[in-house]
Amino acid sequence: MSSILFPTRRLSTNDVPRQERLAFVHDFLARHIGGRELAPADPESVHIDIEATTLPSGLSVGRGFYTPVVGARTRELLQDGNEQYLLLIHNQEHEISIDGKPAFKVAAGDVMVLSEGTRHEFRYSRPTSVATVSLDRHIIADLAPRLDLEPNYLIPSAAEGMPLLANYVETLRRHPPASANAAGMAARHVYDLTSLVLDGFVRGGADRNERSRALVRRRLIQQDILQSLSDPGLNIDSVARRQGVTPRYIQRLFESEGRTFTEFVRDARLDLAYRLLQEGGESRKITTIAYDVGFSDLSTFSRSFRQRFNATPSDVKRSAL
Repeated sequence: MSSILFPTRRLSTNDVPRQERLAFVHDFLARHIGGRELAPADPESVHIDIEATTLPSGLSVGRGFYTPVVGARTRELLQDGNEQYLLLIHNQEHEISIDGKPAFKVAAGDVMVLSEGTRHEFRYSRPTSVATVSLDRHIIADLAPRLDLEPNYLIPSAAEGMPLLANYVETLRRHPPASANAAGMAARHVYDLTSLVLDGFVRGGADRNERSRALVRRRLIQQDILQSLSDPGLNIDSVARRQGVTPRYIQRLFESEGRTFTEFVRDARLDLAYRLLQEGGESRKITTIAYDVGFSDLSTFSRSFRQRFNATPSDVKRSAL
């Protein structure tokens, strides 16, 4: 039986006898797990459920449910040294105060990006569900330079890239990766999408923001292409529609790398064909592989393959056998 590489860990007050729940909330869930003090509005009917899946690159995704509560990341608790960034999406409006400043309201669906190294207090006045993403401080700062100029960022739910990030995180939470390779790729996607969402909110100048945005966009578009290589109808217009940009914008992104969209697709298909020829064994035909990677013409495939690898598909297949 294969073990789950990235299990989801869950904790709930429902798993604790009623007379022990308040102590469980104060001493375990709050301080040791959440790094916060929690004061339930109704200690007799407190209900808290939290879950989290830890992934590579210091990333974790999860969800929490809380009955009305006040929570605080106090000066004392800051001594735990946790300086991760949290990305939080609540299903209810709530209040939060950062570093002792006046509290402000966060609308349902808006995104709060918050440093765990900052003192803060929040108040849920009704049962609230919150999606959480914990981000490695150094990795996200590399993608969004000067992020630490502010202790927090409030991002509207309609901000560019936000629906894509929210849906991706929810899918990842429901269906954790089954392999280390998939988990690493998923973690990179979350960081890239987060930096795309932060673009325009982090100070640092339009030039820096545009470079960061272009880098993230190019990565997302390239990943889109790699996932669609077997589609013979793959073209710049279909990718542009999925990514919500214009074909000309995609062309400019690839031109900044010194190649075209068409060249990237062709080379990616040829690289995939090379791997399949090495792994396919004797039974898998070259023609089948050519069609499987998206080529509709065998002569074009063979000519392009020889130009890229200075060998024919038959040479690679014989060598592998």
